[in-house]
Parts: sequence; structure tokens; C-alpha cells
Amino acid sequence: MTAQVLIVDDIEANAHILSVIASDQYYTVITADSGAGAIELAQSWHPDVIVLDVMMPELDGYETCRRLKADERTMHIPVVMVTALNGSADKLRGLECGADDFLTRPIDTETFLARIKGLVRLKQLFDEWRTRHETTRALGLVSEPLGRVEVSGASALIVDDWDLGAASVESALAEDGILAVRASSEEEAIAISAVQELSLIVINLSMPNVEPLRLASRLRANVASRDIPLLLIAEVDHRDLVLRGFDLGVNDWISRPFNPNEFRVRARNQIRRKLYQERLRSALDGALKMALTDPLTGLYNRRYFIRHMEGVLGGKQPTNVALLMIDVDSFKIVNDRFGHQAGDTALELLGERLRLEVRPADLVARLGGEEFAVVMIGAGFDEVAATAERVRRNLAEREFNPTGESVVPLTVSIGGAVALASDLSLDALMRVADRALYLAKARGRNRVEITDLASNDLQTTLRGLK
Repeated sequence: MTAQVLIVDDIEANAHILSVIASDQYYTVITADSGAGAIELAQSWHPDVIVLDVMMPELDGYETCRRLKADERTMHIPVVMVTALNGSADKLRGLECGADDFLTRPIDTETFLARIKGLVRLKQLFDEWRTRHETTRALGLVSEPLGRVEVSGASALIVDDWDLGAASVESALAEDGILAVRASSEEEAIAISAVQELSLIVINLSMPNVEPLRLASRLRANVASRDIPLLLIAEVDHRDLVLRGFDLGVNDWISRPFNPNEFRVRARNQIRRKLYQERLRSALDGALKMALTDPLTGLYNRRYFIRHMEGVLGGKQPTNVALLMIDVDSFKIVNDRFGHQAGDTALELLGERLRLEVRPADLVARLGGEEFAVVMIGAGFDEVAATAERVRRNLAEREFNPTGESVVPLTVSIGGAVALASDLSLDALMRVADRALYLAKARGRNRVEITDLASNDLQTTLRGLK
């Protein structure tokens, strides 16, 4: 996963150590030696994560973080504060300034990298939603600011079989008007998350009769709960479990002894981010429903696709961008044999299948006729190829019965390209994907061809023989 990391410390040796750790993971790193310099770079360079020292002259880390979070241009950049201070009051102060985490020196390398990786993943997903919102604003469909998000009235799920521990969490959430429900088992938690609208799930890592990390994995795998923030409550010796949790998509954690004030700040930060993302999604859906969607399939149309891709590629960020071009095989035969109404049904079926098979943040568009496109940000070659093959296979295996009497094959050919957003223009990326689509058609249809331009070694995957 590529990302840009800004490290801020007035002591050159400290900045160098963290820079080496991040660079070894192939992150692009820039350093600043002051709070003012950090703010200037955050506005111009747009890092994915800011690692911010607390103790700096003139503008300390707390005030720097506060100003970053107050500026609309930088408020969505995750901030990890680093300090030699080890008091709970210092940590609480940093979190209240808007920091996403607070690490104490000497820095544990694995914990540091796990937090960076998790925050980068979250930032890139969030940027996808913000890019879509900015696209709608550029088109004049949304003009009003989204405003501040309040957590009062939000709902949280507490997964804990310890009555006293669950009561402490529920009491802390109630202080901010957050309504809590409780589950004492893995299956109960899965059932509640599937039917209730939640803004946070809190999981106790010390439950003897529940495997908390398996629960976290299942929650991330389920469509209904994959976007709900997960917050772990851990013991001091649960370091390895917490690190594994970050790999599974956990958003944050707090260690015992349970500090209700620190927990409240962490919970509020996670809930606000979730609610803000939902507000972005709602504003986007409402504004684009008529102006920028295809009336038949409900997908985005070519106009929106072009503007969105121009925004993604124009930012020149070192992030993977994948474009899948999808074309229905022998579509003219369906129209000629069964009529245009049957053709419309086939296109609706494909649009529905695409929505189900891609990630929530991926863009799906109908470009016209029987041609569709999928845009995936931050996905690697293997994930893109697997997604394309899943779409092709699932559509081919599903019976298409347009008249109630005749079952006809309905298949697609898919061509794709994976590249760094900073490397190609939209025209160039579309040409590569179109060539791959042509190759899929020429080699027999009902297959996938993906070209990887993001790695040094050019590779192509051939999938889905007839």
C-alpha cells in the first residue's frame, strides 16, 4: 500500500528514525521541523498521515493538531501524535485536539506501522467519498457545507460477557448521548449488527467464551457491518492481539485500566468519522440521483465517470487506480431475438451484479449501450483481477430467461488496467483498458484480461475461458 507520510519533529534524530521506519515500508516521506512548516506542507502536499511530535517550540503539537483539524483543507488527514510524555492527561489532551492516536516514546515499530497502515487505509477510503462529493460540487449540484457532525443519538454495540465492564462502557457512552445495546456472544453480535443501524462496535478482547478477532473478521466480511468502526478494549499484555486486529480492519483501541474520558474521546472521533461519511454518501446520492445517473440501471453515467476520473488522476497521488471496461457479449442478438425490453432487463441485471460484487467505495458506471466501467482506488493487481473474474463468473452462471420460456446465455468480456494515478491521463488509461477488452473479445469472449502498469514487471492475467 503506497502512501505519503509527513513526519514533524524539531529534533532531527527523532524525525530520521521514524522516516527510516516508514521508508522501509515504501512510504513516501517528507519531514518538517516545526508546527508552522507542518501546516504549510499539509496544505500543499496533502499527506495521507501526519506523525506529529508534541514538544516543539513556538507552535507545539497540540496547537498544530488543533489548527489542522480546524482547516477544511486538512481536517480529514489522520494525525498520530508522538511524545516522551506518558501521562493519561497528555494523551487525553492530544485526542481532544483531534489526533487519531497518541504514541509514547520509545516507539514500538510494529505498533507504529500498524497504526500508519490502518489510518492510510481509512484515509484513502474516505478520500474516495470526498472526491465524489467535490465532483458534485464542481458540477453545481451541491453547494452548502456539510457542517459539524454531532454524536448524540448515535447507536453503539458493546460486545462483552462481563457485566461490570459492559456497564462501564455503556455509562461512558451515555455521557455523550450515545445509545448502547449489548451482545454477550459472537452470534448475538453478528445478528444485532445485521439488523440495527450502528455507528460503533466496542469489543472486549478478554472474553473467555468468544474469539474477539474472529468476530472482528466476520464483522468486516459482512456487507451490513463492514463500514462500522471497531474499537477494542485490551489488557496491557494484548499487544499482539491488537496488532492482529489492525490487520483485520480494527479502527482503534484502548487499554485497561479503563479510562472513561479517553474512551469517550476515541469513541466520539470514530463515530463522527462514520456519521460524516454517511452524510457525504447521503448528499451525494441525493444530488446525483437524477442529474448524473443512468435511469435504467441507477448507475453513474458517462458524464459523472469522466469528471470523477479527472479528479482522481489529476491529483497525481501515488495511489493505484484500476479501470475495468465491461461489455455484454453478443448483445445485439438479445435485442433482435427478444426485443429491447429484454435487452433492458439484461442491462439491469448486470448493473445489479456489479453493485453487489465490488467494494462499497468503488465507482460503477454505465458508459452507454451495453458498456460499463468500474473504478477501483487503492486496489492491487490481484484484487482487481479477482473482482473482475467474480463478476464474469457469477453473471455467466446465472440463468437469463427474458420471456419465461427460453433461457439464453448472458456473458460479459472484461478488459482492465491497473496503474499509478500519477502516471497516466484518463485517455491513456482508457486506451489500455479498451485494448484489454478488445483482446478478451478476440480470444473468445466471456473472459477477463487485465494489464498491470503499476508494477515494474508488466503482467497480464487471462481469465474465464468459455
